[in-house]
Amino acid sequence: MSAREPVPGNGARPTLYNVLRRIHLGVALIAVCTAGLSLTAIGVTALRVYAEHNARLLARSIAYTLEAPVVFRDQAATTEMLAAIAASEDIAAATVYDLDHHVLAEWQRAGQTPLTGLRHALGEWLAMDAVEQPILHQTQQVGMLRVSGDPRNLLHFLLQGALGLLGCLLLTAVGAHYLASRLLVQIVEPLRNLMRVAHAVRSQRDFAQRTPPACIAELNALSEDFNGLLDELQTWQNQLQHENRSLAHRANHDALTGLLNRAAFVEALEYAVRHAAANDEHAAVLYLDSDDFKHINDRHGHAAGDAVLVAVGQRIRASLRASDTVARIGGDEFAVLVAALRAPRDAIHVAEHILQAMAVPIDLPDGNTVQASLSIGVAVFPVHAQGSQALLHAADAAMYGAKRHSGGIWQSAEPRLDVTQ
Repeated sequence: MSAREPVPGNGARPTLYNVLRRIHLGVALIAVCTAGLSLTAIGVTALRVYAEHNARLLARSIAYTLEAPVVFRDQAATTEMLAAIAASEDIAAATVYDLDHHVLAEWQRAGQTPLTGLRHALGEWLAMDAVEQPILHQTQQVGMLRVSGDPRNLLHFLLQGALGLLGCLLLTAVGAHYLASRLLVQIVEPLRNLMRVAHAVRSQRDFAQRTPPACIAELNALSEDFNGLLDELQTWQNQLQHENRSLAHRANHDALTGLLNRAAFVEALEYAVRHAAANDEHAAVLYLDSDDFKHINDRHGHAAGDAVLVAVGQRIRASLRASDTVARIGGDEFAVLVAALRAPRDAIHVAEHILQAMAVPIDLPDGNTVQASLSIGVAVFPVHAQGSQALLHAADAAMYGAKRHSGGIWQSAEPRLDVTQ
């Protein structure tokens, strides 16, 4: 069935043209009022912007005029010139400061009746922020002028415009009242449903929202098409979310072992060092490197080498706490971040636990087994370094020291750690 065909049993829905033909006068009146309010708001905004711009130009002009007396700090001349200029402009108050921010002269409009009630509220709303203008002498600042605008003239103009607007509203209110009730049911309510659903989709990404049927044929067809579009968007959103999760995982993890990559590890290390420094704790980095990975690759092939890297990553992960971090940072090199250590020597226990796990031979896909020993360098914050990069470099240097000795052991960065500490 076409979306635009009448629903059997419910009678033919009236067309949008027939509905608008009956109520077009009311719509026109409301549109005029809405346009008038919009133009009024735009006009008020434009007037306020103009007034602010005029106040800045006026402040610049006054500052230029007051340059000479301010240079000589002549309070009497400054006060006289300021009063002469400000009295003829829309200025409520003006103050001149010297370079030490001491008041050199000030002026305030007097003799005006205070605003009360609605006028006071509108005056507060229309009141502009004070404008500050530096007073310059040969490009050097010698003082500061602060000017507050007087919104009374603007308020008077706006009140006159409001009276005219109220007259127009009274003329349209009688006819619009009855027609608005029909618009609410026949046109406005379906449009509100569309607006509500569109807002939920835009702001909350809630693609499960749907619009209910409308009594007008065209609006009902629009709702059905809109719901069909939401179905497609919901499908696309699910696909994009799945792809984004996959991309995010690949951006932060090593494709072979599934461990974090170097960039993600460095980010985690920087956060752990900041946290340890703020809470007076220790954090350790273990830098691990395979002692005979090249020989395994050359003898058993790259597939076997990949299997060894995966197994090494799994054994390292199994030797750590859930809160610890392990990453493959390149080739056959791995790194471990142990945060919130109770004492520096605890990092040694972690290294020894990993070495014990690596003592068991690794099974290869072809049925052979290999021994994949590791050399481990240990560095502890803040014992060996005060920053994340320096801590990682210290652990790397200690790892090479362990490899030079014999491999298959751990070695601490300087100063040396041992289990008795």
